[in-house]
Formats: sequence, structure tokens, C-alpha cells
Amino acid sequence: MLISDLLSPEKIHLDVHSSSKKRLLELISEQLARHSEILGQREVFESLCARERLGSTGLGKGVAIPHGRVKGTDHVEVSFIRLNKPLAFDSVDGEPVDILFALAVPESCGEDHLKLLAQVAELFSDPALLAKLRTADSSGKLLQLLSSSKH
Repeated sequence: MLISDLLSPEKIHLDVHSSSKKRLLELISEQLARHSEILGQREVFESLCARERLGSTGLGKGVAIPHGRVKGTDHVEVSFIRLNKPLAFDSVDGEPVDILFALAVPESCGEDHLKLLAQVAELFSDPALLAKLRTADSSGKLLQLLSSSKH
């Protein structure tokens, strides 16, 4: 499963404003549910919050990968968010985040889900790519950067 297969320009949200981590998770839930006929916003939100209670999905270097398992679906929904202002996210390095790649995965999703998370984490560990993602001026350009990455 490739990130470029899951992501499309309408699933990329640039210059998003959020006043808190909770509100940001609500916005992410709205975005993930919007592109699915099956996912409910409330269920996605609760899943993301449950995962965050286990430990922050903030990886460091301004990146977070909020994700959760959702009942009743058999496919993965994703959303890329770039905030207009970094937000506290309880990241491992204590730094606020401005780049998020969110996932809602099937409850029964096992190894594929872990491989996808590892792929996303590896992709966002590249400082040069992060710099380009932070300055990309359109969702099309951002998608091109993510699709052409060698990770």
C-alpha cells in the first residue's frame, strides 16, 4: 500500500487553523469521514482520542501521525494537514506540530496498517522533504512531493 495510492488533492488541507489538540482531532475526524460513505465522524474522533491516550502520535520535528482503528470499514482513509501555526501535540521531543498525516484504518487491519505507519514515519523523517512540504504552495505540489519520494 503506497501513500500516493491513498492520498489525493482533496484529502490535502493546507494552512489549517486549530486552537487546541482536541479541536484538531475533531477537524481531522471531519476530514476522514467526509471522504467515506461508511465512516462516522464521532467514531473516528473517539478512535483517534483513544489512540492518543495510549501515547502521543507526535513523532517529533513538527510531525504527527494521528491514527485509529474504526469498526465497520474495510478500507483506509487518510488526510494530510499542514497547520498555519504549529500546535502543541505532546510530541516526543516536546516541539509543536505543523504537519500531520492522519489515518482511519479498519479495526481488523493488522500488519498492513503497521507497514503503512512505518512507511509514513520513514517518509516524514527526511528533513529535506519536510522543508519542501512546509513551503509547498498547493495541494497538487504537495502530492507530487509525497508521490515522488523514494521512501
